[in-house]
Amino acid sequence: MATQERDRPDSGPSLEQILGLIAPGMLDVVVAPRGPGVPVADVVLYDPGEERDDDTWAASGLILLAVGVNVASPEAIDALRGADRAGAAAVVLRRGARGPRTALLEAAASGRTVLLTRRPGQGWTEVLGQLRTALAHSAPTGTTGVEGLRLGDLPGLANTVATLVGGAITIEDPRSRVLAYSRMEHEPDPMRRLTILGQEVPRWRVDELRESGFFQALWSTDGVVRLPADDRYAERLAVAVRHGSEVLGSLWAAADGRPLAEDAAAALHTAARAAVPHLSHHQTWGRAAARAREGAVHALLDGSGRAARVAHEAGVAPGRPYTVMVAEAYDAREPSGVPAAAAEGAAEQRLLDVLALQAAASRPGCVTARSGRRLYVLLPAGEEETDPARALLAAARSVPRGVVFAGVGPVTADLAELPASREAAELVVRVLGERAARRPAGEVVSAVASFGELVPEVSALRVLDRIAPLWESLSGPVHAMVEHDRAHGSDYGASVAAYLDAFGDTGTAAGRLNVHPNTLRYRLRRARELFGVDLADPTLRFLADIGLRLARRTG
Repeated sequence: MATQERDRPDSGPSLEQILGLIAPGMLDVVVAPRGPGVPVADVVLYDPGEERDDDTWAASGLILLAVGVNVASPEAIDALRGADRAGAAAVVLRRGARGPRTALLEAAASGRTVLLTRRPGQGWTEVLGQLRTALAHSAPTGTTGVEGLRLGDLPGLANTVATLVGGAITIEDPRSRVLAYSRMEHEPDPMRRLTILGQEVPRWRVDELRESGFFQALWSTDGVVRLPADDRYAERLAVAVRHGSEVLGSLWAAADGRPLAEDAAAALHTAARAAVPHLSHHQTWGRAAARAREGAVHALLDGSGRAARVAHEAGVAPGRPYTVMVAEAYDAREPSGVPAAAAEGAAEQRLLDVLALQAAASRPGCVTARSGRRLYVLLPAGEEETDPARALLAAARSVPRGVVFAGVGPVTADLAELPASREAAELVVRVLGERAARRPAGEVVSAVASFGELVPEVSALRVLDRIAPLWESLSGPVHAMVEHDRAHGSDYGASVAAYLDAFGDTGTAAGRLNVHPNTLRYRLRRARELFGVDLADPTLRFLADIGLRLARRTG
């Protein structure tokens, strides 16, 4: 740690305030000889073995993180006494399996420095980040309305700054990805619409701003950078949000129905200081909290955890009825249109970003989780459950080449029924996907349905799932016909399936296959001669229907 002289702070956030803002259980107060109300100035790393002149080194008001020092080790007393001589507000030691020794407790009680321990499983980097974020959050910003925001509430921050600046606000990370945006009171210009729907500034626009030198100006100054209006887009102001030398992101203000006021730049500059703890919070542990929340949602949907505990972690109200919505995203450019086995790519993930954003806006209290190319939504029950799903489809249409199949499961009476609702919604998605697979190439479109609308098809799907293992172990005329089609590219199976679907109407079946009725009759006759598939036999018709439905699943 760099040595420097520090004045003892006369005021500022107390240690108790700082500890109240970090994750519960991260640090424990072991001994506080002056109480937890000691003022805190900063948080720094502390190496007790570093050579220094203790007469000139001062750590007044600092929280010192003694990295590598175990509370039960002989070095613990030296670390505590060194921190106490330097006037530190508190020192943090690592807690192991054994608790602190009696000698350490006595030394702490006779000094002035608070002794804290870091719980096992907490990384020093995360502790440092959370303490500094809490410290930044406790510092007054001078921005009315911002101090009362919950730490990390980026949407609330965006709406508050929009009021202060008098424009539409977007909060972005250093890679131009949207973290939050303010409510829209007027129709946004095309760039704001594209940015919000895609959850990031379009790549071509990023390249355009980089080549013009705009980003260089933005990241190299503490001031507000102006982007004048042109015949395409409204005027914009942007300012970098910094924590020391680190750039956390940026605030963007756009004219929202009227020109930005003269004092908008000054208001945005002040708001950038107020945004520091919120973006720092997002960077240090907001993403980790989001991953934990998503894991809790998956646990609820799988039924793999105690419902009451994981419901709290997921942000779900235990006594409220929910339904599960499943949305599956595809890029329509893929050759098969709906490649069930293909790995999800960047296009699908971009589409899922849009769907998650739309889901969050569709109804208060809904939570989401992802798995591959699927988005799972726990939706508080309402009057019309397919409305949010149809809103997802409307959002998907804004993404070029995006295809979405969305299924809505039954409403659950309690959290224990969520896995069943999830399974039903997944089956609906599969039915919609199989329908799409039977459409001609280039005609695959997004679709949405509820479980109640597709009960017969979902039931048939469940029956086929149970039959499939048994069918694969059997052999017979239908198996032989399917294998011949796969080996030689013939269309006997497709011809038989079309005939069965048309209830034996040769003209209708031939029309669906786009062949002459005589061609279809020839194929049906050859299927009987080559494989023994006699459609005059009710048993063979039954087996052919099952076998060909299963064959369509595997292409």
